[in-house]
Amino acid sequence: MEYVKLGSSGLEVSPIAVGCLTFGEPDRGHPTWSLDEDASRPLIRHAIEAGVNFFDTANMYSNGSSEEILGRALRDYGDRDALVIASKIRHEMRSGPNADGLSRKTIMTEVEHSLRRLGTDYIDLYQVHRIDRSVPWEETLEALHDLVKAGKVRYLGASSMRAWEFAKALRLQRENGWARFVSMQDHYNLLQREEEREMVPLCLDEGVGTLVWSPLARGRLARAWDESKATARGQRDEYADILYGSLTEESDRAIIDAVGRVAERRGLPRAQVALAWLHAQPVVTAPVVGVSRVSQLDDAIASIDVRLDADEIAELQRDYTPRHDFQAADEKELMASLPQFALDKR
Repeated sequence: MEYVKLGSSGLEVSPIAVGCLTFGEPDRGHPTWSLDEDASRPLIRHAIEAGVNFFDTANMYSNGSSEEILGRALRDYGDRDALVIASKIRHEMRSGPNADGLSRKTIMTEVEHSLRRLGTDYIDLYQVHRIDRSVPWEETLEALHDLVKAGKVRYLGASSMRAWEFAKALRLQRENGWARFVSMQDHYNLLQREEEREMVPLCLDEGVGTLVWSPLARGRLARAWDESKATARGQRDEYADILYGSLTEESDRAIIDAVGRVAERRGLPRAQVALAWLHAQPVVTAPVVGVSRVSQLDDAIASIDVRLDADEIAELQRDYTPRHDFQAADEKELMASLPQFALDKR
């Protein structure tokens, strides 16, 4: 395994991150497809033995169960000094006030819970899972900076938001001397390339490494079009229907067919081809790949060494049709979420 720097930071990570949404006790998460601890541990061990050192989880995954399973497995199978643990904060973890969001109180509370569940003294990459528009960026960013200075967190990352919101955060961090976001985890794959408009150029300019969630489009790029709902998760994944609706069905099918053609000519699984396309993008540090079988993990690792030529990349990209940017709220929702003082400044 050859390790790479995460953006312009000094942090060395494997070019594949294991996404840990799949790991979690079913009675605390997704009963139809979550893997319990006994099923999760062999996958984590296999990843470590193959050289993967990058694991991405979140406090909300299976209501904390994912962090617990990951923490115990890494303690048993890995070298903590070489491993990179990434977790996230934003979503509701309990009922009552201060149970979610990115206020100073919530951040300071939730990092302690994550550290306890992970069984570690520090989190390598602590990520804002989603922006909290009800809290001033300054409050959130200074609290995150304080976690870094306290040694509880080594690096900071962000996830899906508008490019201007991320640019504002980077500016505030620079102006105030606060620890900066070194990564952006966004939604990017052959079926969803809207981030190429603004977020990708911003990250390239700022030296921010991109991690990719849903790199295989919820499995759609790993199988033929007619098999898109062949798995238990696919049959019940309503969120996937939101991400990949009928608006671009014709172009999505053409892209999936193109992945199949390239894979057949190369004698490779489709997943390797789709991930190889991501590895060819300069902004991408590591796709975050969720796995439920060893073969899926092996495909992800093998994709690192697949080099697509210019004609293959053109064939894969040719049929893309712009789609609605679901992950950025529409103007009405955004305006409703802004505090009144912000509206008064317009």
